[in-house]
Amino acid sequence: MATVLLDLKGLDDLNLDNLKEECNGLQIFTTTPPQHVAKRISGAETIITNKVRIERKHLVNNPSIRLICILATGTDVIDLQAAKELGVTVCNCQAYGTDSVVQHVFGSLIALHNNLLSYNNAVQNGRWQQSDQFCFLDYPISELRGKTMGIVGSGNLGRRVATIAEAFAMQTLFIRRPGNPSDDRPTLFDILPQLDVLTLHCPLTDQTRNLIDKNSFSRMKPTAFLLNCARGGLVDEEALVDALKSGRIAGCATDVLSTEPPTNSNILLEAKLPNLIITPHIAWASKEARQRIIDQTTANIHAFKRGKPKRIVVSAGE
Repeated sequence: MATVLLDLKGLDDLNLDNLKEECNGLQIFTTTPPQHVAKRISGAETIITNKVRIERKHLVNNPSIRLICILATGTDVIDLQAAKELGVTVCNCQAYGTDSVVQHVFGSLIALHNNLLSYNNAVQNGRWQQSDQFCFLDYPISELRGKTMGIVGSGNLGRRVATIAEAFAMQTLFIRRPGNPSDDRPTLFDILPQLDVLTLHCPLTDQTRNLIDKNSFSRMKPTAFLLNCARGGLVDEEALVDALKSGRIAGCATDVLSTEPPTNSNILLEAKLPNLIITPHIAWASKEARQRIIDQTTANIHAFKRGKPKRIVVSAGE
C-alpha cells in the first residue's frame, strides 16, 4: 500500500523502523502546508496525519485512498462523513498518553502544594543564601494526605488520576459532566465548596465550554487548586486571572490555553502570576507515550491490511 505520512514533526525522534517495514516505500514529510496536501497524497492508498486536515475534496480527488491513520485520538482533522460515504476506513490512536498525563497532573499538583517554583526562584535569586537559619521557609507547603480531589471526567484518564490520588491518601469525587443526562453523580455546583483540588479530564463541547467560570471560582475554597490538562476552553481565562489575583483560589496549573499556540499572547501569559504554572500542551508527550502513537499506527495499518482493522473511527463497511 502506497503510504504517505504528512506531518511527523514532534514524533521525529522516535523509532520508525517497524512503521517503515510495514509501509514499504513510506513517504515522510516533517510538515505539510494546506496547499501541498493534494500533491503529496496523490496516488496514496494510506494517509498518516496528525494535524494536517484531510477534507472531502482530497478524498473525492483521490479514489485510491483506502485508509487514514490519525497520529492522535482526536478526529476533527478528518471529514469523517466524507470518509464514510467514500468507503475510506479511519483509525486513530487511543490511551497512549495516560501514564504521561497522570504523571504531569501529579507533578503539577506537587509543585503547587510544595511551592516548588517559588522556592527555586528564591534560591536562584540568592534569598536562601541570606537566610539566618538552615532553611528558607517563606512560602506555605501543604500535604496531599486528607485533601479532597474533584475529577471532571471518568474515562481512562480520570480513573487513573483517582487511583494515584488515593495512593496519596486523598479523597476522590467524580463530578457529573454537563451534557451527560444519564450521569447521576453530584454536580460541579454542589461539589465545589468541598474540594481542595479540582482536575479536569473531559472533552471541550458546547456544554463544557467555560465550565469553570466566575461563579465556579466564587464557590471554591481560597486554599483550593485547579488543574487543567484537558482543553483550554474549559476555563474562563479572564475569570481565572481574577481568581488568582484576588486570592479567590490558591493556585492553578494548566497545560492548555484557549488558543494554541498563543501567537497573539494570552491573558494568562500576560498576568505573570506566581501561583500559576503554564506548560505548552506537553502533558501527553513523554517519549514512551509518543512511541506508543507510532506503534499503534503501525499496528493499525498491519491489521487493516489483513482485513481486521482496529481502533476504528470510520469503517469502510459502514
